[in-house]
Amino acid sequence: MSWHDLAPQLHAEPYVFAVTGAVPSGASPFAVISEDEGFTVVLRQAEADRLSLGYDYVAARITLGINSALSAVGLTAAVSRVLADAGISCNVIAGAAHDHLFTAWDRRDEALALIRGL
Repeated sequence: MSWHDLAPQLHAEPYVFAVTGAVPSGASPFAVISEDEGFTVVLRQAEADRLSLGYDYVAARITLGINSALSAVGLTAAVSRVLADAGISCNVIAGAAHDHLFTAWDRRDEALALIRGL
């Protein structure tokens, strides 16, 4: 399958994944995932620092502008394959309209170029 018009947008600020027992008061996370170990909150690094949340992974957020259905087959595989082949980590959060890719912050420009090349 060929993917045209992915229109990836690189967000200017770095994001992090922090594990907490509860979503901190005053936090405005991009996403919250409830797991057995606690809540994973995905938020801007500056906000995590302000809230004194610990994290290990600093990521770039790339949003695919294409309006992809949750039932679409192959988009995540195509994107993750091109990034994996380049040795770039990729964590995907899918919304109802768009996929959001979290890649290594220090390789964000390379990841963006590879996605644009699909």
